Amino acid sequence: MKRYKIICLISAISLISMGGTSLVYQEKVNLKSTIIGEQEWTTENLNVESFRNGDPIPEANTYEAWEKASIEGTPAWCYYNQDSKYGKIYGKLYNYWAVTDERKLAPEGWHIPSDEEWVKLMDYLGGEDKSGTSLKHSESWEKEGNGNNKSGFTGLPGGYRSHEGPSYYGGPFFEAGFSGYWWSTTRYLVDNTICRTLKHNHSKLEKNSFVLTAGLSVRLLKD
Repeated sequence: MKRYKIICLISAISLISMGGTSLVYQEKVNLKSTIIGEQEWTTENLNVESFRNGDPIPEANTYEAWEKASIEGTPAWCYYNQDSKYGKIYGKLYNYWAVTDERKLAPEGWHIPSDEEWVKLMDYLGGEDKSGTSLKHSESWEKEGNGNNKSGFTGLPGGYRSHEGPSYYGGPFFEAGFSGYWWSTTRYLVDNTICRTLKHNHSKLEKNSFVLTAGLSVRLLKD
């Protein structure tokens, strides 16, 4: 698959009103992408700290801060294990309110995929049982869990933040090195959302669901 870099330099947006002019900026984002079938996916987990309109996304760097965002239903992000060194490898973990906020987590021209769009990716790569091998990075996975990354997707085992632990809302972190979890925008039941999972011990792209208070990785799809 052909892999190339897309430079997404978001310009200032002038908002003109009766009260005058204000400028809103989104941070500069360098997105790498790959074509897989008829889709174009980013090849790294999202790592932004602001929405498309420039508004900051609060960092929840303590259990209490994550719990507060979960109770209030407000956007939040964190690093795995609340340690910035993981951000350089795995990007950030976001709660569901960040994923679906009307200010848009994805830069202009991109969006967070629905589960239907994940299924399209999976089917193109041979179905649920086989697609994981070509989606997983050829390095970084524990217990001989590496894939061959033939798709160029470069799936990484970034783990997740649980909704259980010291409090129901501010849970601990699990499975970095062993599993990767990515949000979709497709809801499931009352307070769950479908996500897609890669694991070290099989070649599937699994379908799972998480409550909205969990912290998962994000990949983007071209509009």
